[in-house]
Order: sequence, then structure tokens, then C-alpha cells
Amino acid sequence: MANYDDSNIKHLSAMEHIRRRIGMYIGRAGNGSDYDDGIYVLMKEVIDNSVDEFIMGNGKRIEISLDWNSGRCAIRDYGRGIPLGKVIDCVSELNTGGKFDTESFQFSVGMNGVGTKAVNALSDEFHVRSVRDGEFSEAIFAKGVLQSKKRGKLKDPGERNGTFVSFLPDATIFKNFKFREEHVMRRLKMYAYLNAGLTLVLNGERICSDDGLNDLIADEAQFEKLYVPFHFRSKTLEFVFTHTNRFSEEYYSFVNGQHTTEGGTHLTAFKEGLTKALNEYSRKKFDGDDVREGIVGAISIRMQEPTFEGQAKTKLGSPEIRADLVANIKREVETLFHKFPAEADKLIKKVDDTSKLRSQLNTIKKQARERSQAVSVRVPQLKDCKNHLHLDRKEKAGKKGYGEDTMIFLTEGKSAGGTLGNARDAMNQAVFFLRGKCLNTCGLNKDVLYKNEEFFNLIKTLDIEDSLEHLRYGKIIFATDADVDGLHIRMLLTTFFMRFYRQLIMDRRVFILETPLFRVRNPKAKDSGQYYCFTDEEREKAIKACGKNCEITRFKGLGELNAKEFKEFIGPGMRLTPVTCGDDSEADKTIKFYMGGNTPERREYIMENLVCDASDF
Repeated sequence: MANYDDSNIKHLSAMEHIRRRIGMYIGRAGNGSDYDDGIYVLMKEVIDNSVDEFIMGNGKRIEISLDWNSGRCAIRDYGRGIPLGKVIDCVSELNTGGKFDTESFQFSVGMNGVGTKAVNALSDEFHVRSVRDGEFSEAIFAKGVLQSKKRGKLKDPGERNGTFVSFLPDATIFKNFKFREEHVMRRLKMYAYLNAGLTLVLNGERICSDDGLNDLIADEAQFEKLYVPFHFRSKTLEFVFTHTNRFSEEYYSFVNGQHTTEGGTHLTAFKEGLTKALNEYSRKKFDGDDVREGIVGAISIRMQEPTFEGQAKTKLGSPEIRADLVANIKREVETLFHKFPAEADKLIKKVDDTSKLRSQLNTIKKQARERSQAVSVRVPQLKDCKNHLHLDRKEKAGKKGYGEDTMIFLTEGKSAGGTLGNARDAMNQAVFFLRGKCLNTCGLNKDVLYKNEEFFNLIKTLDIEDSLEHLRYGKIIFATDADVDGLHIRMLLTTFFMRFYRQLIMDRRVFILETPLFRVRNPKAKDSGQYYCFTDEEREKAIKACGKNCEITRFKGLGELNAKEFKEFIGPGMRLTPVTCGDDSEADKTIKFYMGGNTPERREYIMENLVCDASDF
């Protein structure tokens, strides 16, 4: 056994610690394909500092220059500029910065003492320049190590005060990274919504909002909203909400400009305050679930020294604010109802209809459960696994389990399901057999979940009937054939989850399994001469590698792969494509167009836009 002495204790510099423990500072690295990947967090941390300047009344314009090819990002604001003597410290020494001084930054967005340091440490190149009153100070770093510095008088006396930061993410950490325009634009729009009057410019394109969160909800709900959104804004509190005919609840919550994706005290207070206000105004006793079904809302608060649950700042703690915030929201919502009684009546009617439908649905639920119990004590279409996302809730009340790696494959037919069943890891991988094409749920109501046996068995398997908190698997994976029927089944399943369980998609729980289209091998070679190809490009490379004696096999269905082959594609290196939903309103329009009852319109669109490869004829 090795000796444990003083030599085993290592001291890391701040920059070294960030590079070795990036998860503590920015979450996952990723390659830019996901909205929360690290390269967007790097950009966010720099922009946060510029937004802090705007909040304090300094600088109304932030310019972002982004090279989509190289990944280099440059951000220039027109605030006060970093104090010249502290430029290097502020981007390289942890726990330094003006944000600890509440007079200088009353409602800070950025990570106190951490944000730009993390960007510096995780960048191949990092350049910072501050301009203040005719003088400048700048420094250049590489992977957090200072390369050069300069300070002096400005050559151009007309150069405005402010801070310039340019960085190129480290390609050894962010492997094969690429900024996606849709993710960048969504983040910048959020900044604009949260900071009415702020102008952001991305590569010359102007992004701004005149009406704050009201613009956010108008964009997200668009044609679906049932009444004009109720909107309140003060210096420290802003909220807006409307209702749609969706079955989900959708919220956007923020603290000091930080997007708290997991909610927290302020979101709980908003829900409670809204329910109390509506019951007081209507003189009825609506259930909170009925009040919130179909809601699209946003809340933003500004407070000094908020307490977050975790370094990522995705959930607000601060229990001391709850009571006052509930009372404040209740009062302001009631005032809005009295101010706009016609819109309030529309809301009351919507909630009243929801309450009646819920009562009817409870009867259908009871019948479905009785039917299910009469057939079998277990789901006949399920091959379950041993581990699940959460431990036994009866024994471990409220404690989360260990099962983020657990998954369930939704596959078509017993042929593919049999292959999956034999190849899977029985500890963490379950299989649910679909009976061919499932029901198209576009435009259908929630009672279909209980009237349709297949979907009822599916929600029973996932354990999401009453709450998504009980979800049994970390990943829900569509495993279909790579043909037209397989793609159609993917769309049917996507429609189902988008319509009734959208939050699972938003939480990145739903995926598509990518399986090989071709096997290219040299029969004269051993295993080293065999390649599984997922794209035409991979196939061409494999053909060149195998030479003239190559043999090509085309896989159309999952059932054509044997269990030994398939095990390789559902193991640690499996390729999964997440089902994502960016702009909710656009996603809904897309679903309705391709899966709705507009068959003639859709047929005409396909005929006009169908592209065929000339080599096929």
C-alpha cells in the first residue's frame, strides 16, 4: 500500500483548479449542440458583467462579435470599464471584483469573483481591455497564464469608456465545438427581455425589447394565448402570465438576471400568490393545479445577496423572502384583475372549464385503472430493468436515487424489441414494445391517455401519471427503424410528448437512438477490417479503408442486427440525439402543420418542396 504523507497533498492554482474541475464552475463542457453546453456559459459570464453595468445605469449597448467558423467571441460594452489597476486581478485571481461591494453592484448578475476567471482559464486565447477617461489597460492570456500586459494613454481620445473581452474556447476541453446561432440568439433575447432598454448587437444584428418579460410571453404564447397577458413591473419585481390550451405549466424565472431553470422560492411564491389572488377575486375555491394548467408565465426579481442552491445558480433558496413575496404578488395580481375585468373573466372561465374536465377525467382514470388491473398486474409490453431513476419512495421518502444512467427504449414491434431485450444491460436498460404505429395525439384531449391502452401503459410504465417527479428512467429513447415507418413513429411519439409531457423534453430526458445504416468490411481481414457507419460520409471513408475487396451491408431495421452487434450500439458509446424544443410557439406550429388535419395543404407543400437525387433515376 502506498504511503500517505505530505507529498500526497497537492496545491493547485486558481486557474489549474478551474481547468481540472470545470463542472464546479460552468457545468458540462459539451460541443455546442446543447443550449447549456460550456461554450455558451463562457459567453454568458462575460455578457453578465456587461449587463451588470447596464443595471447600474452605465452603458445601454453591448456589442458581440462571433466568428461561427473559428469560435472566437468578442464582447464590448460601454460601461465604466474595469478599474485600470485591477484588470489583471479581475480576470485571473479568484474572489476579486467589485460585486462584493453592494454599493457598486446592487443587483449583480455575474458570479462574484469567478465568472471571467473561468472564461480565462478555459480559453486558448483570452484578451481583456479596459478604457477609462482617456487611459487603457489590457492583458493577454493563454489557458489562464499571463502572456503580456500594457497600460497607457489612448491614441484615440474619442474611444469611449468600457470593457472589451475576446476569447477562444480551449479545443482540448470543448472538443469539436461549434457555436449554434439558434442557441446564441435565444440567450441574447433573454437578456433583452430581462433588461428593457438594453440593446445587444450580434454581428451587426440588433436585439432589444421595449416591454421586457411581456415581450417574452408574447413570443412564447403568440397565437395560443387565451387572453391579453397580465403584466406587472417595478424596480425589484416583474411578472407576466397568460394561459393557453396546453396541458403543461411553463415558467421562466430569473433572479438578478440569472435564469433559474429549476425555479426556487420566487417561483413557488408566484404560484401561491396567483392562486390566492384568483380565489379572492372570483370568490371561489379553485385548486392550484387547475389554476396553473396551461399557464405560460415569467417572474424576475432583483435582490441583494440571494442564496442559491448550488454553484450553477439554477434554483433560488432565500426562504426569508417567501411570505412577503407571496403577499406582494397576490396584491398586484388582484389589482390587475380589477384593472382588466374582461381579461380576468376569461381566465376564470378557463380555470372553471379545467376544473370540470378534471372531474370528468378522474372518472375515466378510474375506469382505465380497473381495466388495467383486470388484464394483468404488470404491463405486458414492458421488459423492465432492476435500477430506476429514484429509490423506493416508501422506504426513502423524498430521497433521490442513483439512476441517471437508467433508460427505457421505446421500440416498434417484437422483432426489434427482441434484439434489444437480448442485447440490453438488464440492470439499467428497459424496453417498451410499441404495437406498430401509435395513435396520432395532435389536437386530442387528455382523456386519450386513459382511453388508449398503449399510451396508458406507457405513462404507467414511466410513472408520470400524477407527477413528473416520479419518472422511473433517466432517459426515454426512441429506438425505431431507419425507414419511413420508423421516422413516422418518431414523429408520433414526439407529438405525444410535446402535447402532454413537454417538460420531459425541456428537461432533456427524451432522445433518439442513432443506429448504423451500413456495415463495411473486408472479408479477408479480421475484426480490424470491419466498420459500422452511421452516415454516407462514414461509409465512404470505410470503403477507402477496406480497399477493393470491401463488402457493404445496408441495415434497414433494428431486427437485422444481431444481439452481439446491437450491444455495441447501446453501450457506453451509444449515439443519442436529444429531442429539443427551442421556441415553443414555433414548435407547436410545426407539430400542427405536419401532424394536424391539414392534409391538402401538407400534400401541396411536400409536392412543391420534395427534392430527389437525380442518381436514383
